[in-house]
Parts: sequence; structure tokens; C-alpha cells
Amino acid sequence: MNIKQIISKKSKNEKIVALTAYDYQMAKILDSCGVDILLVGDSLGNVILGHKTTLPVTIEASLLFTQAVTRATEHALVVGDMPFLSYQCAEDEAVKNAGRFLSEGGAGAVKLEGGSPRVARLVERLVETGIPVMGHLGLTPQSYFQMGGYRKQATDSKAQEKLKEEALRLEEAGVFALVLECIPFEFAEELSQTLQIPTIGIGSGDKTDGQILVVNDLLGLSASEPPKFVRPKLNLKNQIETAVLGYVSEVKSNQPPLEKEKAPQKKSSGYLEGISL
Repeated sequence: MNIKQIISKKSKNEKIVALTAYDYQMAKILDSCGVDILLVGDSLGNVILGHKTTLPVTIEASLLFTQAVTRATEHALVVGDMPFLSYQCAEDEAVKNAGRFLSEGGAGAVKLEGGSPRVARLVERLVETGIPVMGHLGLTPQSYFQMGGYRKQATDSKAQEKLKEEALRLEEAGVFALVLECIPFEFAEELSQTLQIPTIGIGSGDKTDGQILVVNDLLGLSASEPPKFVRPKLNLKNQIETAVLGYVSEVKSNQPPLEKEKAPQKKSSGYLEGISL
């Protein structure tokens, strides 16, 4: 997938399918299933590194995970999520940081939060530099303390008017798509009809041009309860616990779950070739 293909899906009335990804193995599975966009989200701070918020995530950590995802990807557009303070800084430094996601991380685009005039100016410069940008409005996790926690946004007319202005500002600045997180369903639909660029919703109803979820929430692999708007497709956490508990029991009872010893085979010339670990 490339930027033009993502944008064209809106006019074709084709839904955009997006998920987060943080590691090689999961990215390979998601890519093989035909997911359009893999976002290496700063949500890795929560689901991978165990932080309460996304704020402690560094650009070095983000690049490391982005590299793992891009190594696995053949179909999806990989978007690197710019972490806190990697673009809320001097503009030249922000451009350099964004460029690293493409030159070092192998991503095809970056995502950043907010729609202020300052952010829009940065978007313009990034696009002029050749760095595609995805926007993000509504619940913006990097503003956790300013918002007073994770809660629904744009719930009154004044806040909706402000968010609409920001969305139009970002569209004019050159973002190719816009994530709308946790805003009223009707308002998300209105924005999707107003904007020329695709909208990708999360907790904002089904009338956006696409959907994105944290993959751990989708698979029931979250350490805590997933958001109310998520309907997990599996309970992978319980399945893993059952498998591991069974393994622990077998080993402790001196019944390791190993295959029966096979007849000796001709020694392989390849390192560990044919050996299952």
C-alpha cells in the first residue's frame, strides 16, 4: 500500500483497515491478512513497556520497534508514531526526527497528534520535505495530563467547532489521513463527510472511512480491561495462561512435553537445521 492507494479508498467507498503492530512476528501475521496500515503506535509504552501513559516512549525505542515491523511487511503501509517531545521541539529537530522514521525505521509515513497552527506548519514542512503525515485528533494520548486522563472528546458544540477547524487546518497542511479517536459518533460522521482526506476512527463509530485498534485489545491480550468500544475477537490472554500452566505442571511432574526420541539422523551441515526448539 502507498499513500495514493490509501487516499483513493475514500472515493471508492472502500474501508481502510488499520491495526497497531510492534514486533516482527505479529506484523508478519497482520500483513499476510491484508491489513492496509500498520501503525507502530506510541501505545507500545502501555502494551509493551508497561507504562501508565505513552509519554515515556523515546524516539530510539520507537525506531527500534518500527524497524522490526517494516522487516516483516510486504503489503501494508507502515506508519511510525512520533513520540512525545520528538516533534514538540524546534522545527528543524522535528523534521530530522520525522525523517529518521523513513531513513532508519523504513516506515512509509509518520503520525503526529494535534491540529494547532504550530502543528499544521510542521506538517506543511514535512510534506514539502517528502515525508507523508497522518494526523490525529480527538483523544490524543500525549495530552493525557492536559485532558485529565483518557476520556471522550469534543462532547459539546464549542469543542466540536474547534476540532473541526483543526481538522480542516491539517487537511490544508497536507495530511493524507486523519485518526479520530473517541469523539461522538455523529460528529465523526460529519467530519468524514466534510473532509476530502480519509478519516480513520477508533472509538468514534462506524461512519468513518476506516478503523484502527490496538492489536492487543483486538486479540484479548491486554494486561487490563480493553476500552469499552473494543469487542475482542479472542481471549488470547486466557489461552496463553492455560498453555503455560499446562507446561509448568508437566515439567514439575517430570513429564516434559517433548517428542519421543527419534532414531539418529545424518548430521546436518546447516547450523541447527531441522532442529525444532
